[in-house]
Amino acid sequence: MQIQDYIDHTILKPTAQPADIEKLCQEAIAHKFKAVCVNGCYTKFAKEQLKNSGVHLAVVIGFPLGAMSTEAKVFEAKDSVANGADEIDMVINIGWLKSGKTGLVEQEIAKIKNAIGQKVLKVIIETCYLTQDEKKKACELAVDAGADFVKTSTGFGTGGATFEDVKLMKEVVGDKAKIKASGGVRDRATALKYISLGVSRIGTSSGIEIASTK
Repeated sequence: MQIQDYIDHTILKPTAQPADIEKLCQEAIAHKFKAVCVNGCYTKFAKEQLKNSGVHLAVVIGFPLGAMSTEAKVFEAKDSVANGADEIDMVINIGWLKSGKTGLVEQEIAKIKNAIGQKVLKVIIETCYLTQDEKKKACELAVDAGADFVKTSTGFGTGGATFEDVKLMKEVVGDKAKIKASGGVRDRATALKYISLGVSRIGTSSGIEIASTK
């Protein structure tokens, strides 16, 4: 197991500039990370930086609130794929989930998956805002809609990934979807613990520190 194979090297802060994206991509190539994760406006630019490197490009959709229209999210996903995204990290409509509009949540995920075809879809459920039952339901909806991953957090909510949430998510999805832990994963010991619990990806801006520490 190589820990860098689990890292989605990430920069999503609103102040990120082209130079920051270029640096992120060069670091990902140098450390052989699995992917970089960026905002949509940098999709084409990041793809150019990663050319022929083998590093995947993940782009966030409906980020970070998840509260825009389904049509807007679908367009954003299609646009990102057209500009070179290999993976889409979408945020669910949290208000719909919490108010019991589960059919709309599942339908939205399915529409985005349908729009991106064989590209990888990661569904951010933003665990910090959900009850235990809502976390379970969100994972079930993502699996039923054909998502490839369920993901804990945006990193912009009131909390990030927790071991307890990952355990719960694993119980629900089993082998039907993979899990990405994101938000607050800053050191190697924490990353290894998540991997031992069954995550396949770790979204972090501390990838170099995690990969370099022994």
